[in-house]
Amino acid sequence: MKRYIAELIGTMVLVLFGCGSAAIAGQYLGFLGIAMAFGLSIVAMAYVIGDISGCHINPAVSIGMWIDGRMEVKDLIMYIVFQCIGAIIGIALLVAIINSSAYLGGYLTTGLGQNGFGTASTVGINVVGAIIVEIILTFVFVFTVLGVTKKTENATVAGIVIGLTLAFVHIMGIPLTGTSVNPARSLAPALFMGGQALQQVWVFILAPIVGAVIAGFLYKVLSSEDI
Repeated sequence: MKRYIAELIGTMVLVLFGCGSAAIAGQYLGFLGIAMAFGLSIVAMAYVIGDISGCHINPAVSIGMWIDGRMEVKDLIMYIVFQCIGAIIGIALLVAIINSSAYLGGYLTTGLGQNGFGTASTVGINVVGAIIVEIILTFVFVFTVLGVTKKTENATVAGIVIGLTLAFVHIMGIPLTGTSVNPARSLAPALFMGGQALQQVWVFILAPIVGAVIAGFLYKVLSSEDI
């Protein structure tokens, strides 16, 4: 149970600070600042809960780990459930913070860092483009996580590598889709925002899963000693 709670807390922190930076401070931070907020959240949590749960805090990462044989099905399901709960708690806290401000205008005005395509995309990317982008970005992220965590001697630097990787995929992805690469991070704000965000969220659940599956199987093949 400790591992599941650790995943809940880690995902809550990631979503609160990552989506919170996009919603509250995005106009001041710019894309690079938002990307760093997501990345630094991973770095912080990796060194806190990494020894407890592995600090997946992302269903896509857990799927990749399961494909590579590092998780049982039961743990995969429980990780995903608790990650989604943590993301929802993180967004609920963000909503409370935004709504407590006299000048932000409420969360429907600021948004909650939700993902989107078409008119919800800064560059107007279409649904096919959004799916391709999210598959690629998730593949790169999960592939990196699988590689850097494979060897125990990488433990001291793994959190930094993973955090920086999340930041650099966000730098490219934010103007395109807002960058998901994490179904839990996308589902939570969509549930609160409703409307277009909720209608489009399927892309940001499906595409990261596809990217994670590709990364998991490819890494498993490439790292196999049978080749």
